[in-house]
Amino acid sequence: MTPRRIEAGYLPGLAAADVQWQILPFGEGVDRVEVAVPVLTAAQMTALAARVRAAAARHLKTMSVSDIIAVIDRAVARLLDPHDPVRRDADALLPRVSGYDAEMVRLGLTGFLRTFRAPQLHRFVAEDFANPKVLDGFQPAAKGGAVRAYGPDLLVHSWAGNVPALALWSLVCGLLVKAGNVGKLPTAEPLFAGWFARVLAEVHPPLADCLAVVWWRGAGGEDAEALYAQADTVVAYGGNAALQAIQQRLPVTTRFLAHGHKLGFGVVSAQALDALQAPALARRAAWDVMRYDQQGCYSPHVFYVQRGGEVSPRDFAAYVAAELANLQRRFPRRALDLDESAGVAKWRQAIEWQPARAGADDGLIGDPGAAWNVAYTDRAPALAPTALQRTIVVAAIDTLDQAVDAVAGLARYLQTAGVAAAPHELYALAERLGAAGVTRISALGAMSVPEAGWHHDGRFNLLDLVRMTEIESSAEAAAEPYASYEP
Repeated sequence: MTPRRIEAGYLPGLAAADVQWQILPFGEGVDRVEVAVPVLTAAQMTALAARVRAAAARHLKTMSVSDIIAVIDRAVARLLDPHDPVRRDADALLPRVSGYDAEMVRLGLTGFLRTFRAPQLHRFVAEDFANPKVLDGFQPAAKGGAVRAYGPDLLVHSWAGNVPALALWSLVCGLLVKAGNVGKLPTAEPLFAGWFARVLAEVHPPLADCLAVVWWRGAGGEDAEALYAQADTVVAYGGNAALQAIQQRLPVTTRFLAHGHKLGFGVVSAQALDALQAPALARRAAWDVMRYDQQGCYSPHVFYVQRGGEVSPRDFAAYVAAELANLQRRFPRRALDLDESAGVAKWRQAIEWQPARAGADDGLIGDPGAAWNVAYTDRAPALAPTALQRTIVVAAIDTLDQAVDAVAGLARYLQTAGVAAAPHELYALAERLGAAGVTRISALGAMSVPEAGWHHDGRFNLLDLVRMTEIESSAEAAAEPYASYEP
């Protein structure tokens, strides 16, 4: 059977026949898909960037932010419609390209897209701007005078593909600040960004030339250099080495917003561990481990569980293991490649070979051949990455402060902490976690589903993209004598 061939990317003004295409194969047998990604010359990339910049100046920058939100909302509504052809392709093809369970992808994509409906986007903008109209024109400033926010003329995105559709975060941010947008597809998931660009152009044709979606392998060559040379701002996701390689290519005047690898963890208070609540809490914790096999920057690697509750930390670990077993039946883990399988085996081996400690109950829980792994330890280890692929450590602690001590000195890698605690504990713990470097505190079960408008890595999603222009009160006052109504 001939595998299905799909053209990825989005190239306004360029005919497919004028572009070279690289085939990326995914899956095997009847599930095999061949994704053709565009390979542009440096000249084509420069021309494409100029086209996007000019179109954004003509169309996107003349729209109000409310009108832009309405357009995005219509596009997202199409993608939420299970009968829409693009959504049907997404449900059918993203599992085959990513390897994730089809039902996990369907549910995850629906939940993710809901955060980009109009009410959520209005909150998104209001989170960064007390008066969102500063994106449309000069507005009165509290200190006097007036202020306006201007987005970049050309915003370039370098996306990671560890989670399907992840490109939507930064692409929507770029649209909200009225930038021309060019995004570089991730090789691991090269489909969704192009689909979204096409749907957006269909629901509002004037935006058709205001964004483009391209590809190059690895760090790229002259094509990447040509695009980066045109950018006012670059937003990039990935490992630290990849981010450093991008930064070295940029002119010193180009704003660079990097999002590197992060670590998540959970903290469970003894007060949350009564016989009624603990099983449900373990179920929510297991969902955070299961979603996309811990590939997100917000995924947990360790749960620090306080002693002294009705349910012990060891029993809580057993509950998590049982829930992961249930989730494996409902959402099977994707097939691992050789490197991933070796990583899991090495992680398990390191735990199995740890010297036994008198009175300790350390060790792995469950079937060694299962597609998930729970390790329990009676002590509080420093936070460290697991092997991913549904591998989690449950560590017993005596006080909640021990969890803070376990992440001390890791501020550059910290992002999300999932917390289950009483209100007075939550706020006291949040103070220390924030000081340690944590930028997001959620409930267990919500670690891997950030709210619309969350401050990614503790930064502003939109404010970091704009520059502010101020009319000082002195300029206003100086203008008054020249008014026609003055005597």
